[in-house]
Amino acid sequence: MPNVTVYNQLGESVGEIELNDAIFGVEVNEHVIYEVVKNQLANKRQGTQSAKTRAEVRGGGRKPWRQKGTGRARQGSTRSPQWTGGGVIFAPKPRDYSYKTPKKIKRLAMKSILSSKVNDEEMIVLDKLSFDNISTKVAKKVLEDVKAAKKALIVVENKDDVVYKSFRNLAGVEIAEAKNINVYDVIKHDSLVMTQDAVKKIEEVFA
Repeated sequence: MPNVTVYNQLGESVGEIELNDAIFGVEVNEHVIYEVVKNQLANKRQGTQSAKTRAEVRGGGRKPWRQKGTGRARQGSTRSPQWTGGGVIFAPKPRDYSYKTPKKIKRLAMKSILSSKVNDEEMIVLDKLSFDNISTKVAKKVLEDVKAAKKALIVVENKDDVVYKSFRNLAGVEIAEAKNINVYDVIKHDSLVMTQDAVKKIEEVFA
């Protein structure tokens, strides 16, 4: 089973934690990660894009010139697609882009991305994460002390308003509860900072 060093908020080593091999030590399946991220991005799409076809553009009822004898190509309407101000061929219309991915695939993708973070040494485990007062300055110093990247995902067991409000103004930093993390959020951040309690929670959820 993989072992990871545990740090305190000052960046000092305070021990080690043994990770569950079935979650943090699986063989990384890049294709499954790709499929789940693609699914998440598709589900995020609003699908509200819309343009008018030639039938929906106002005007164009009159033939612009007679059929023959002018030397120009025949035209039936000034709202045909080749005209400026005309309709759009195969115009996009509002639609639902979402689709479902099997739960087994989602679970395997999450295990793969967590294992990848451990393999690449991009996962940092803290013994705890708590502040006396809301302070973005203190939150920034914690990330600097544990040598986290500027783009970091903070994962805690339960939402703490003081911690959440301390980190929320830092650009590139997001904070989430262990039960709510997803593959896309993990993969788009360079560092994954988790508390020991959050690690245990994830092991319970994905066991």
